[in-house]
Amino acid sequence: MRVISCRKISPGRAEGLALFSPAPISFFGTIDPTTSEVIEKSHPLYGQRIADKILIYPTGRGSTVGSYILYGLSKRGLAPRAIIMKEAEPIVAVGAIMSDIPLVDRPESFDFKSGLHIIVDADRGKIIIP
Repeated sequence: MRVISCRKISPGRAEGLALFSPAPISFFGTIDPTTSEVIEKSHPLYGQRIADKILIYPTGRGSTVGSYILYGLSKRGLAPRAIIMKEAEPIVAVGAIMSDIPLVDRPESFDFKSGLHIIVDADRGKIIIP
């Protein structure tokens, strides 16, 4: 088992399979708000869905509309279970808080890959890989 310390941005606890992107994500323009599919053709996650995943990526980019897209995904049951970022910024933080999605950043290690089973315990500031 591996335990990684991190900073809590939005409270909560979630677990699931990791979906890792080495590239930034903008919820406005990268994610289809009705399906959760990555629709930006040049993005490394193109064609994959973020719903029910532990979404891991370095940082956000783009429009303030992204907060509302993340909120809309949550209302449709299509949001990620939790988000891990190298460095969170206000757009994603606000969206995660409004949507009750656990969000952490600044993990002491950013060595993740898709498919890992991950537990995000934002309240304790821990990422656990069993």
